[in-house]
Amino acid sequence: MADTFTFGRFHFQKPDFKRCVPPFLSSHKTLFTVLWIVGFTSVFIWQRNIVYGLPIFQRDPARTITNLRTFAFNLTDFGGVGDGVTVNTKAFESAIAAISKVGKKGGGQLNVPAGLWLTAPFNLTSHMTLFLAEDAVILGIEDEKYWPLMPPLPSYGYGREHPGSRYGSLIHGQNLKDVIITGHNGTIDGQGKAWWVKYRQKLLNHTRGPLVQIMWSSDIWISNITLRNSPFWTLHPFDCKNVIITNVTILAPVLEAPNTDGIDPDSCENVVIEDCYISVGDDGIAIKSGWDQYGISYGRPSTNILIRNLTVRSMVSAGVSIGSEMSGGVSNVTVENLHVWSSRRAVRIKTAPGRGGYVRHITYRNLTFDNVRVGIVIKTDYNQHPDGGYDPKAFPVLEDISFTGIHGQGVRVPVLIQGREEIPVRNITFREMSVGITNKNKHIFQCAFVQGQVIGTIFPAPCENLDQYDEQERMVKQSTSQNITDIDYDF
Repeated sequence: MADTFTFGRFHFQKPDFKRCVPPFLSSHKTLFTVLWIVGFTSVFIWQRNIVYGLPIFQRDPARTITNLRTFAFNLTDFGGVGDGVTVNTKAFESAIAAISKVGKKGGGQLNVPAGLWLTAPFNLTSHMTLFLAEDAVILGIEDEKYWPLMPPLPSYGYGREHPGSRYGSLIHGQNLKDVIITGHNGTIDGQGKAWWVKYRQKLLNHTRGPLVQIMWSSDIWISNITLRNSPFWTLHPFDCKNVIITNVTILAPVLEAPNTDGIDPDSCENVVIEDCYISVGDDGIAIKSGWDQYGISYGRPSTNILIRNLTVRSMVSAGVSIGSEMSGGVSNVTVENLHVWSSRRAVRIKTAPGRGGYVRHITYRNLTFDNVRVGIVIKTDYNQHPDGGYDPKAFPVLEDISFTGIHGQGVRVPVLIQGREEIPVRNITFREMSVGITNKNKHIFQCAFVQGQVIGTIFPAPCENLDQYDEQERMVKQSTSQNITDIDYDF
């Protein structure tokens, strides 16, 4: 009997070539090996076609829906009507209930065809694929009375904007495994404008809900879709493991769309975010792990996170942030091949006394800043707290942070690192940096309570707080003023 092998969720048999190869070739070990490799490669290519939707075997990839599961269901079979007026909540719920019954048989795929599919919030299930066809748009109903209330996040203590319950997300999941949201660049639209207006007018009694929130789950894969106009944070994985977010477009107005963060991995482990375009009204990405004493008590760090190949715009906040809610700790983060354009800040770490926790082992590589007000920011005075119960002596630890290959143009202040006596920034490294500046009269490399090093020649000239090494990493000048404060507070 032929051997079997596993690739992802799929199982295959190794082909028994001895039965099909003519006798005069069977003794040629080299040729046999070549044929086996060809066979395995064919299976590998076919597998990638299934998983990634490559058009190798598709006549019309724009219209063909690839089935990723054993069972496929269509929203229209459950009464769905994509006219932008009919409310399809029951159709989504019925289809997902059917998928939940086949989870042990390989799971099911819910196909959402082209159309405008108005719905209230609904919950996903395990072993499920939500597949949005080209020109499919899931629309969130605007009236908040259709959005369920949920308990506050345990690591935040209470709703982020109001004490007590918070609104749930449009697409929600808890305690799930093996969930895919993908398609042919279909859209999930939260129709957030109504929420933003009510928030500014103080007409809401509960914290706004995210667009997509998945909690206490594992093996999550989100790809090839557009997320737009979230009422609050757009994509919020909370306390999840093994999350892949790839080729996703996230959009909201860059002004007048408050708190519409793009992607907020929160107390998550093993996360990849890659090949995305994000233009929103707050942080493009914000890595979090809980808020003050509640985050310290919950104790779930965000760790092992790779962010790469992104283009981000944020005129209000930053392209990629860590914090400010980071009380459970953030570590082992790599940000590489990042382009931030027309933004207030490019990359930022933000924290404050009372947060506790740590930010350590953070690597930034190959960053490009294009018309950015401040390039690199580390701030330790982000004094927002859930309530008066936090410990003002819970000081976060900031250490082992490196920046390599930093380039840009039109940047007003390339670096602003504002440590403080209680929260110094330790072992920070700069290497291969050349950033064109717009205001030569300003302090352009600003530091306070920083210890670290500069390796090689960088532009603009670094602050006096940092040791200087040449390209061979031989010390040229040792700093004697690590605690000097050179911050332009009028900036």
